[in-house]
Amino acid sequence: MSVPSIQTVIEKLQPVMDPEMNISIVDLGLVRGINIDDATGNIDIDLTLTSPMCPMGPEIMAATTQAAMQVPGAAKVHVDLVFAPPWNPRQDATEDGKAALGIWD
Repeated sequence: MSVPSIQTVIEKLQPVMDPEMNISIVDLGLVRGINIDDATGNIDIDLTLTSPMCPMGPEIMAATTQAAMQVPGAAKVHVDLVFAPPWNPRQDATEDGKAALGIWD
């Protein structure tokens, strides 16, 4: 069994969009952490939302889980919502995400 890599998980998560912004959760910086258990192939993902009250949270979590399950060697995927620190697009978004949001530093 091949062991999943963090880079492969990120690549599979790239197409997952925040439905309200139509920007990748990766580019928005919503993926806060990825842990992979090399022995089991289990993937744990820490995910935040643009707002704790985001009505699309369950949809984003489901899409994140489905995408991560496509990683070769993935056994189980657990997505945990985290809200500390709060999402900050200037600090968390990638350059592509900032450009999509119209943030020009």
